[in-house]
Amino acid sequence: MQDVIVERLTDRTEGLRSLALLRMSVFRDWPYLYDGDDAHEEAYLREFLASEQAALILARVDDMPVGMATASPLADQPESLTGPLAAAGVEIDAGFYFGESVLLPKFRGFGIGHKFFEAREAAARDAGARHAVFCAVKRDPLDARRPSDARDLAPFWHGRGYTMLEGAVCHMSWKEVGHADETSQLMQFWLKTL
Repeated sequence: MQDVIVERLTDRTEGLRSLALLRMSVFRDWPYLYDGDDAHEEAYLREFLASEQAALILARVDDMPVGMATASPLADQPESLTGPLAAAGVEIDAGFYFGESVLLPKFRGFGIGHKFFEAREAAARDAGARHAVFCAVKRDPLDARRPSDARDLAPFWHGRGYTMLEGAVCHMSWKEVGHADETSQLMQFWLKTL
């Protein structure tokens, strides 16, 4: 495998278009089946990373991005995320929210996902957070669109110390591959005490 550099970027606005394209490429596959557009993606990333404490972690080969991960204070997230967490007893002001963690398929299985979590957890601790949360799309395991080689990431997340917050869910909407309009997606929260 080519040498992959994983680094936390200090300039969180540089190269957002290429990162938006990378994000769309990875999320187009199972389980997200996302069919986004680059202008929306770039605006989303710019807003998510606006906080001084936000973190953008990049995995690259030379100058080519092959993966990225994001994190930002939980208190800076919309009520659609913070509301269900507050209802589940999560202290919003003490948390950090992990956005996406995307990696091109040929670079998976080499420990880069662990480096993404380590860098985001370090950013959360640097900001004084006591816990980290993220959410993942819940799909029916019998969904006909599920590839036969799809990997369940729950064992990886458990191994990193995250637990599923039973009953703590939210809904996000996006346009899926093959659909004309956005559809609501059920998202499950996971939490780790730092």
